Amino acid sequence: MLPTTSLLAEPPPSPRPLPALAASSENASVIGISSGGYMATQLAVAWPERFAGLGVLAAGPWSCAQGSLGLALGQCMTTRRGMPDMQALEQRLAGYRERGLVGEAEALESLRVYVWHGGADAVVEPRLGEALVEQFQGWLRDPSQLQWRRDAEVGHGWPVDAMVGHLDDSELADCHDAGSPHLLACDSDIAGAALNWLHGEQAPPTGDAPHGELLRFDQGDFDAKGLAETGYLFVPEGCEEGGCAVSLALHGCSMAAEQIGEAFVRHTGLNAWAAENRRIVLYPQAEARLGNPQACWDWWGYAESTWQLDPMHDSRQGSQTRALMAMLERLQDAMPAR
Repeated sequence: MLPTTSLLAEPPPSPRPLPALAASSENASVIGISSGGYMATQLAVAWPERFAGLGVLAAGPWSCAQGSLGLALGQCMTTRRGMPDMQALEQRLAGYRERGLVGEAEALESLRVYVWHGGADAVVEPRLGEALVEQFQGWLRDPSQLQWRRDAEVGHGWPVDAMVGHLDDSELADCHDAGSPHLLACDSDIAGAALNWLHGEQAPPTGDAPHGELLRFDQGDFDAKGLAETGYLFVPEGCEEGGCAVSLALHGCSMAAEQIGEAFVRHTGLNAWAAENRRIVLYPQAEARLGNPQACWDWWGYAESTWQLDPMHDSRQGSQTRALMAMLERLQDAMPAR
């Protein structure tokens, strides 16, 4: 009889610790879709001095849910309970700012912001994207720092140009009807549009597979409720030597690796642009679990203490916010001496 071990498939290598890569502390950005879009805005408002740009796809205004799942479902995805109370959100921001729980207005007003929404989005009401634009129009120093794009016939997801994303249209969801893997066959390179707006004119992808390495890393070092065990990191050739900028890319609900494999971390088009422009892409991963079965990022307060009447998930005190910022800081740390 053969040994039992010979009948087992070789397990994948264990994820390594997230490396210190002496990444640049300048010109960082955070880009997210759906729940990741809400989380991206939370990060940028909490720590605006740490980011040059914010990209939001298919999400609504900052702190829309105000710690309430009922508002998240009824005012921040659908609007069956009406549109969000924008004055209440401004008051929440002012209260946080008085307590040092978000960044200063002077830092927030210098961001560059890219907002996209599909006009046929049946998951997050497109008017909520307009509400986010309204917020930033009041926060930014100059309206020219904001680009707002709404594609009328596009559903809920991340539009992809299959050539840039390096996959076949058959592997994508329908541009209008959407669905898993929530990467949409729209022949539209939203990744490139966002990065070019946030960081100035970028060198375009060559058409070849991105030159770099996609790594799995252990998220256990960044303890926060709702994080999966493993995250992903794309490191372009040469960036292991230091000095590259960083973009955080935050998946939406039902877009984590445990649900759609490596589709999001490989095929949005971000890696193709990053490879040509010395930009590291960090792909943290949320976890599907009881109370969060779709592996959403925490934009309504599920990761905070269950007894908190007013969870501060959308502030510097948010456990996921702290974890994501710690990941960014790790990448920007000096490399250990060899």
